[in-house]
Amino acid sequence: MAQPRVSLRRLCRLIPSQNSRLYTSRINPHWQSLKCLPRNSQRLLHNSPALASPSGDKVSGQKLREEWAQYSQFPSASKAADFVEGNKVTVHGFLLRRRVKSSKLVFADIQVENGPSVQVTSTFKEDGSPEQLVTKALRAVPLYSPVSVTGTVARLHGNRIDLNLDRIQSLNAFPKDIIVSEGVQFPASARHLQIRFSDPLRSRLLARPQIGFQLRKTLNDLDFTEVETPILFKSTPEGAREFLVPTRRRGLAYALPQSPQQYKQILMSSGIRGYYQFARCFRDEDLRADRQPEFTQLDLEMGFATGEDVMRTVETLVTQLLPALNAQFNVIRQGDDIYPVPKRDLNNGESTENGDHQWPEPTAPFLRLTYDEAMTRFGIDKPDLRIPFELHRVDHVLPAQFVSMITHTEQPIVEAFRIRPQFDGETVTPGTIAEFVDKLMDQLPKPLANNPDGAPAALMFNSKKPLCGLSSLGFEGFDALTSMEAFSDLEDGDVLVFQARKNAPFQGEGSTALGVARTHFYRSFVSAGLLPQSFDLKFLWVVNFPMFTPDDGIDPGQGGQAGFKATHHPFTAPLTEADVEMLATDPLKARADHYDLVVNGVELGGGSRRIHLSSMQEYVMRNILKMTDAGLAQFSHLLEALRAGCPPHAGFALGFDRLVAILTHTDSVRDVIAFPKSMKGEDLTVKSPSKMTAQQLETYHLAIAKKEEVNKQDV
Repeated sequence: MAQPRVSLRRLCRLIPSQNSRLYTSRINPHWQSLKCLPRNSQRLLHNSPALASPSGDKVSGQKLREEWAQYSQFPSASKAADFVEGNKVTVHGFLLRRRVKSSKLVFADIQVENGPSVQVTSTFKEDGSPEQLVTKALRAVPLYSPVSVTGTVARLHGNRIDLNLDRIQSLNAFPKDIIVSEGVQFPASARHLQIRFSDPLRSRLLARPQIGFQLRKTLNDLDFTEVETPILFKSTPEGAREFLVPTRRRGLAYALPQSPQQYKQILMSSGIRGYYQFARCFRDEDLRADRQPEFTQLDLEMGFATGEDVMRTVETLVTQLLPALNAQFNVIRQGDDIYPVPKRDLNNGESTENGDHQWPEPTAPFLRLTYDEAMTRFGIDKPDLRIPFELHRVDHVLPAQFVSMITHTEQPIVEAFRIRPQFDGETVTPGTIAEFVDKLMDQLPKPLANNPDGAPAALMFNSKKPLCGLSSLGFEGFDALTSMEAFSDLEDGDVLVFQARKNAPFQGEGSTALGVARTHFYRSFVSAGLLPQSFDLKFLWVVNFPMFTPDDGIDPGQGGQAGFKATHHPFTAPLTEADVEMLATDPLKARADHYDLVVNGVELGGGSRRIHLSSMQEYVMRNILKMTDAGLAQFSHLLEALRAGCPPHAGFALGFDRLVAILTHTDSVRDVIAFPKSMKGEDLTVKSPSKMTAQQLETYHLAIAKKEEVNKQDV
């Protein structure tokens, strides 16, 4: 589908022209001309000088009323059951394409939202006949205009309908100054046009509610209760920065919820056994491709339940979702884009067209890895299991000279992985792979290139070179490395990547440098065609996270004085009785009953068993995290709810935007959100956030601090 380019320099008002007539075989009203407001005009029509002149008021008003009547009065669309060959039907949509075969024969495609494709045919034999007027009308309507089309069903085949045109009505002529061309993107300020003219974007937005519907259906079948919780919450130190909402009451503000976490735990004390909602959440965080300041999560909580119960429930959600989507959608490829389209048979039968791909249908139970195992084998707490290589510790077999070449860290841990590219010996050879790797190393992302423990080092196995291209390891290093099982079968073209890191246990960090490099190299090799692209969905659970993580100075944490913060949030329960004992002796070694759902290197969601005893919750906050009395008082509502006989409970939050992005084959959640924020947190469609006016500042008892004052407070 063509990608459009737009120039939004003029605001057009449509006073109908002959190009915008309502044509049928019986009706042919007279229409007026098309005019445009000046290029810098943003005024409403009634502010136009032409309309404001005394002599033009009555005439212009009459024209607008006639225009409104003829644009707004149109026949209703026919029901699906009416589409039988020989029947006269009406469809609504956009005039997408027009093919003029001759002066007497025109074909056109009508874009019908979430329905079958519609082709209309208009032809005539005699000049002056009603059919000629209809054909003329079809040729006159500007492309991309919304239209109402009435015609006789000539043929039904698959998901396409052929109509013989009887009547076409333009409902709002598409302006000439918006240019539609192949492969050009609209600016973010014209998101409505991007949605309309981008098949992949529009299809993903259409798939999104269907994914939500299937998840909601499963939860309803499992007797969960959907409960809406407030958006206007209060500020509490859960771990992320919040958005504050000032009020007209001096000194008082709401906070937008980071999640419904505290409300859903209170609901457990209210006696609701299974809760869920599609919750809007807000976090004032640094933005990335997979992160927005406001987002949607599928939130759930289960009373009288453990983490095992929650994980089984989530597995049921996922394993029932994928077959349902395969029944409703085809997954197609259009250029570099892969996205789902509905199986659009008119009478809800199965489509005769097959997609290029189907969603894999996983089976439960999903694989489980502990946090330590994931970090050791993959260097990341959300591993992509499609990547066909793991990390291996090799510092014990490497010569000290080689280690000193790749790092200045004292007594480091050195790990390595092996990539085996696919090559045909003609266009892709060991030589071309070596050139590709050299270029890849020269263009490493800054976090890898500037890693304080040293950048990664890459060597390629080549049997025609001394020590097969691994001469920097020396004879002993070469023999020791190739005697390891992981590297005993090296072949020409194999690439070895080495990376050093500090010799320290994992303490809740999300990845190591080599874990990041593993993902970067895999994606780069796939993009270059040196590894096959995989459409598998590799689900797994990562469990047994550290309960606490040392402060990093980035996230505010819980504001305690302990020097560490809750890895998940402060309401997460210890994993075992031994971990409860560890709280008093070495909190950083205590493990949490915390579990993350990961697929293809993306954390889809996380959950935990909660602390359901008020005394234990207060102990963790006061004695372990060393929160102040004022900080603890911010959670008094939750502590009181736990004290009121709250049952054991556990829950989970599924990142709905991320799930939709994964299932619709895009790397960015912006592609599955109708009006996403930019990397600066701005909505460029409506130009938000906007500057506060003096009146607003006065109403909400606010003042803008000078930069010097802010800097003093930061110090």
